[in-house]
Amino acid sequence: MSASIDLTTAIRSIPDYPKPGIIFRDITTLLGDAVAFRQAVDELVAPYKALGIDKVAGIEARGFILGGALAHQLGAGFVPIRKKGKLPHQTVRMAYSLEYGTDEMEIHVDALKPGEKVILTDDLIATGGTAEGAVKLIRQLGAEIVSACFVIDLPEIGGRKKLEALGVEVRTLVEFAGH
Repeated sequence: MSASIDLTTAIRSIPDYPKPGIIFRDITTLLGDAVAFRQAVDELVAPYKALGIDKVAGIEARGFILGGALAHQLGAGFVPIRKKGKLPHQTVRMAYSLEYGTDEMEIHVDALKPGEKVILTDDLIATGGTAEGAVKLIRQLGAEIVSACFVIDLPEIGGRKKLEALGVEVRTLVEFAGH
């Protein structure tokens, strides 16, 4: 295997997007770089290889990309967690907090079975509102949330602490200061 790279160099930072004062951390550049993408997936998967993970739940939309790759590597199933109204079968729904207001997300009622071991993934943890809602959905279906993993953590915003307060282990690959 080749030497590892600094994944922060594969992530594009876009100032003042989506509004002034925000620096958007764009992982599409990491996803488009074969070496960086493989390294990120390998690093995210490594702690879970021997844990008998049943499913990987990915949060819409970039969590789908990461989640599919993680599920494949772990020999697990993949479960999409989507914004309300996007799943075709019967769902359970959970409200979650956004920076300004709330929204709702859903999961199919039969996506997880009680006792299944689940990893939750998305590209970034910021406020933790979306991930907190996803954890609650997973638990509502009786599955065990083994861990939540993200490529990026914005620790100053506090999302990691919110998940840890729910008893969820959080793993991230890189951190960026600020918002």
